[in-house]
Amino acid sequence: MAIERPDAQGLERALSESARAAWAPNPALQEECVRYLLACIGEDAARPGLLDTPRRVVKALDEMTSGRNMDPVAMLGTVFNEPCDEMVLVRGVRFVSLCEHHLLPFVGEMSVGYVPDGRVVGLSKIPRMVEAWARRPSMQERLTQQVAHTLHDTLGARGTAVVARAHHACMGCRGVRQPDAYMVTSCLLGVMRERDARAEFMSLAGVKPT
Repeated sequence: MAIERPDAQGLERALSESARAAWAPNPALQEECVRYLLACIGEDAARPGLLDTPRRVVKALDEMTSGRNMDPVAMLGTVFNEPCDEMVLVRGVRFVSLCEHHLLPFVGEMSVGYVPDGRVVGLSKIPRMVEAWARRPSMQERLTQQVAHTLHDTLGARGTAVVARAHHACMGCRGVRQPDAYMVTSCLLGVMRERDARAEFMSLAGVKPT
């Protein structure tokens, strides 16, 4: 059976019109783009197994990039004045982001720590801030920096550190095909760059010394 291919010129015109409208959400156009991609790989978007795929893909991408509509600083919420100057650390903050080069997910967890200067933040706010940065096309290196700098600057902390570890689908299911490999990135700011503070953070974060 011949595969019905979408009208490429019509799609291009629609995309141009959408661009002029500052990319206002257009689910019908988004779904048509998915059908076009399916046709490009030789699939029939009208067959039973794929009929609802465009809607599902659009919905999934909207959810996975919802951080674009979040303010990471606002996610930290209320900051409390507290005479605390010892290290605070949250381990096991899970995140899912999209590799901006292939639009495939990378999945992992972070350890986020800081040394307060009299100001602390609610425990649940740190994972919320991580999610706001993660749910958008990104790179792990940038994501790690963004989380660290947002917390550091918002709290006026004496020091902040973040370690992220993640598996990348773009390397696991294509290209070099190394599904068990993972990337580790870190960002240390302020007093966290000092030897003793760095060692304490790494120990609390469960990072083994090399």
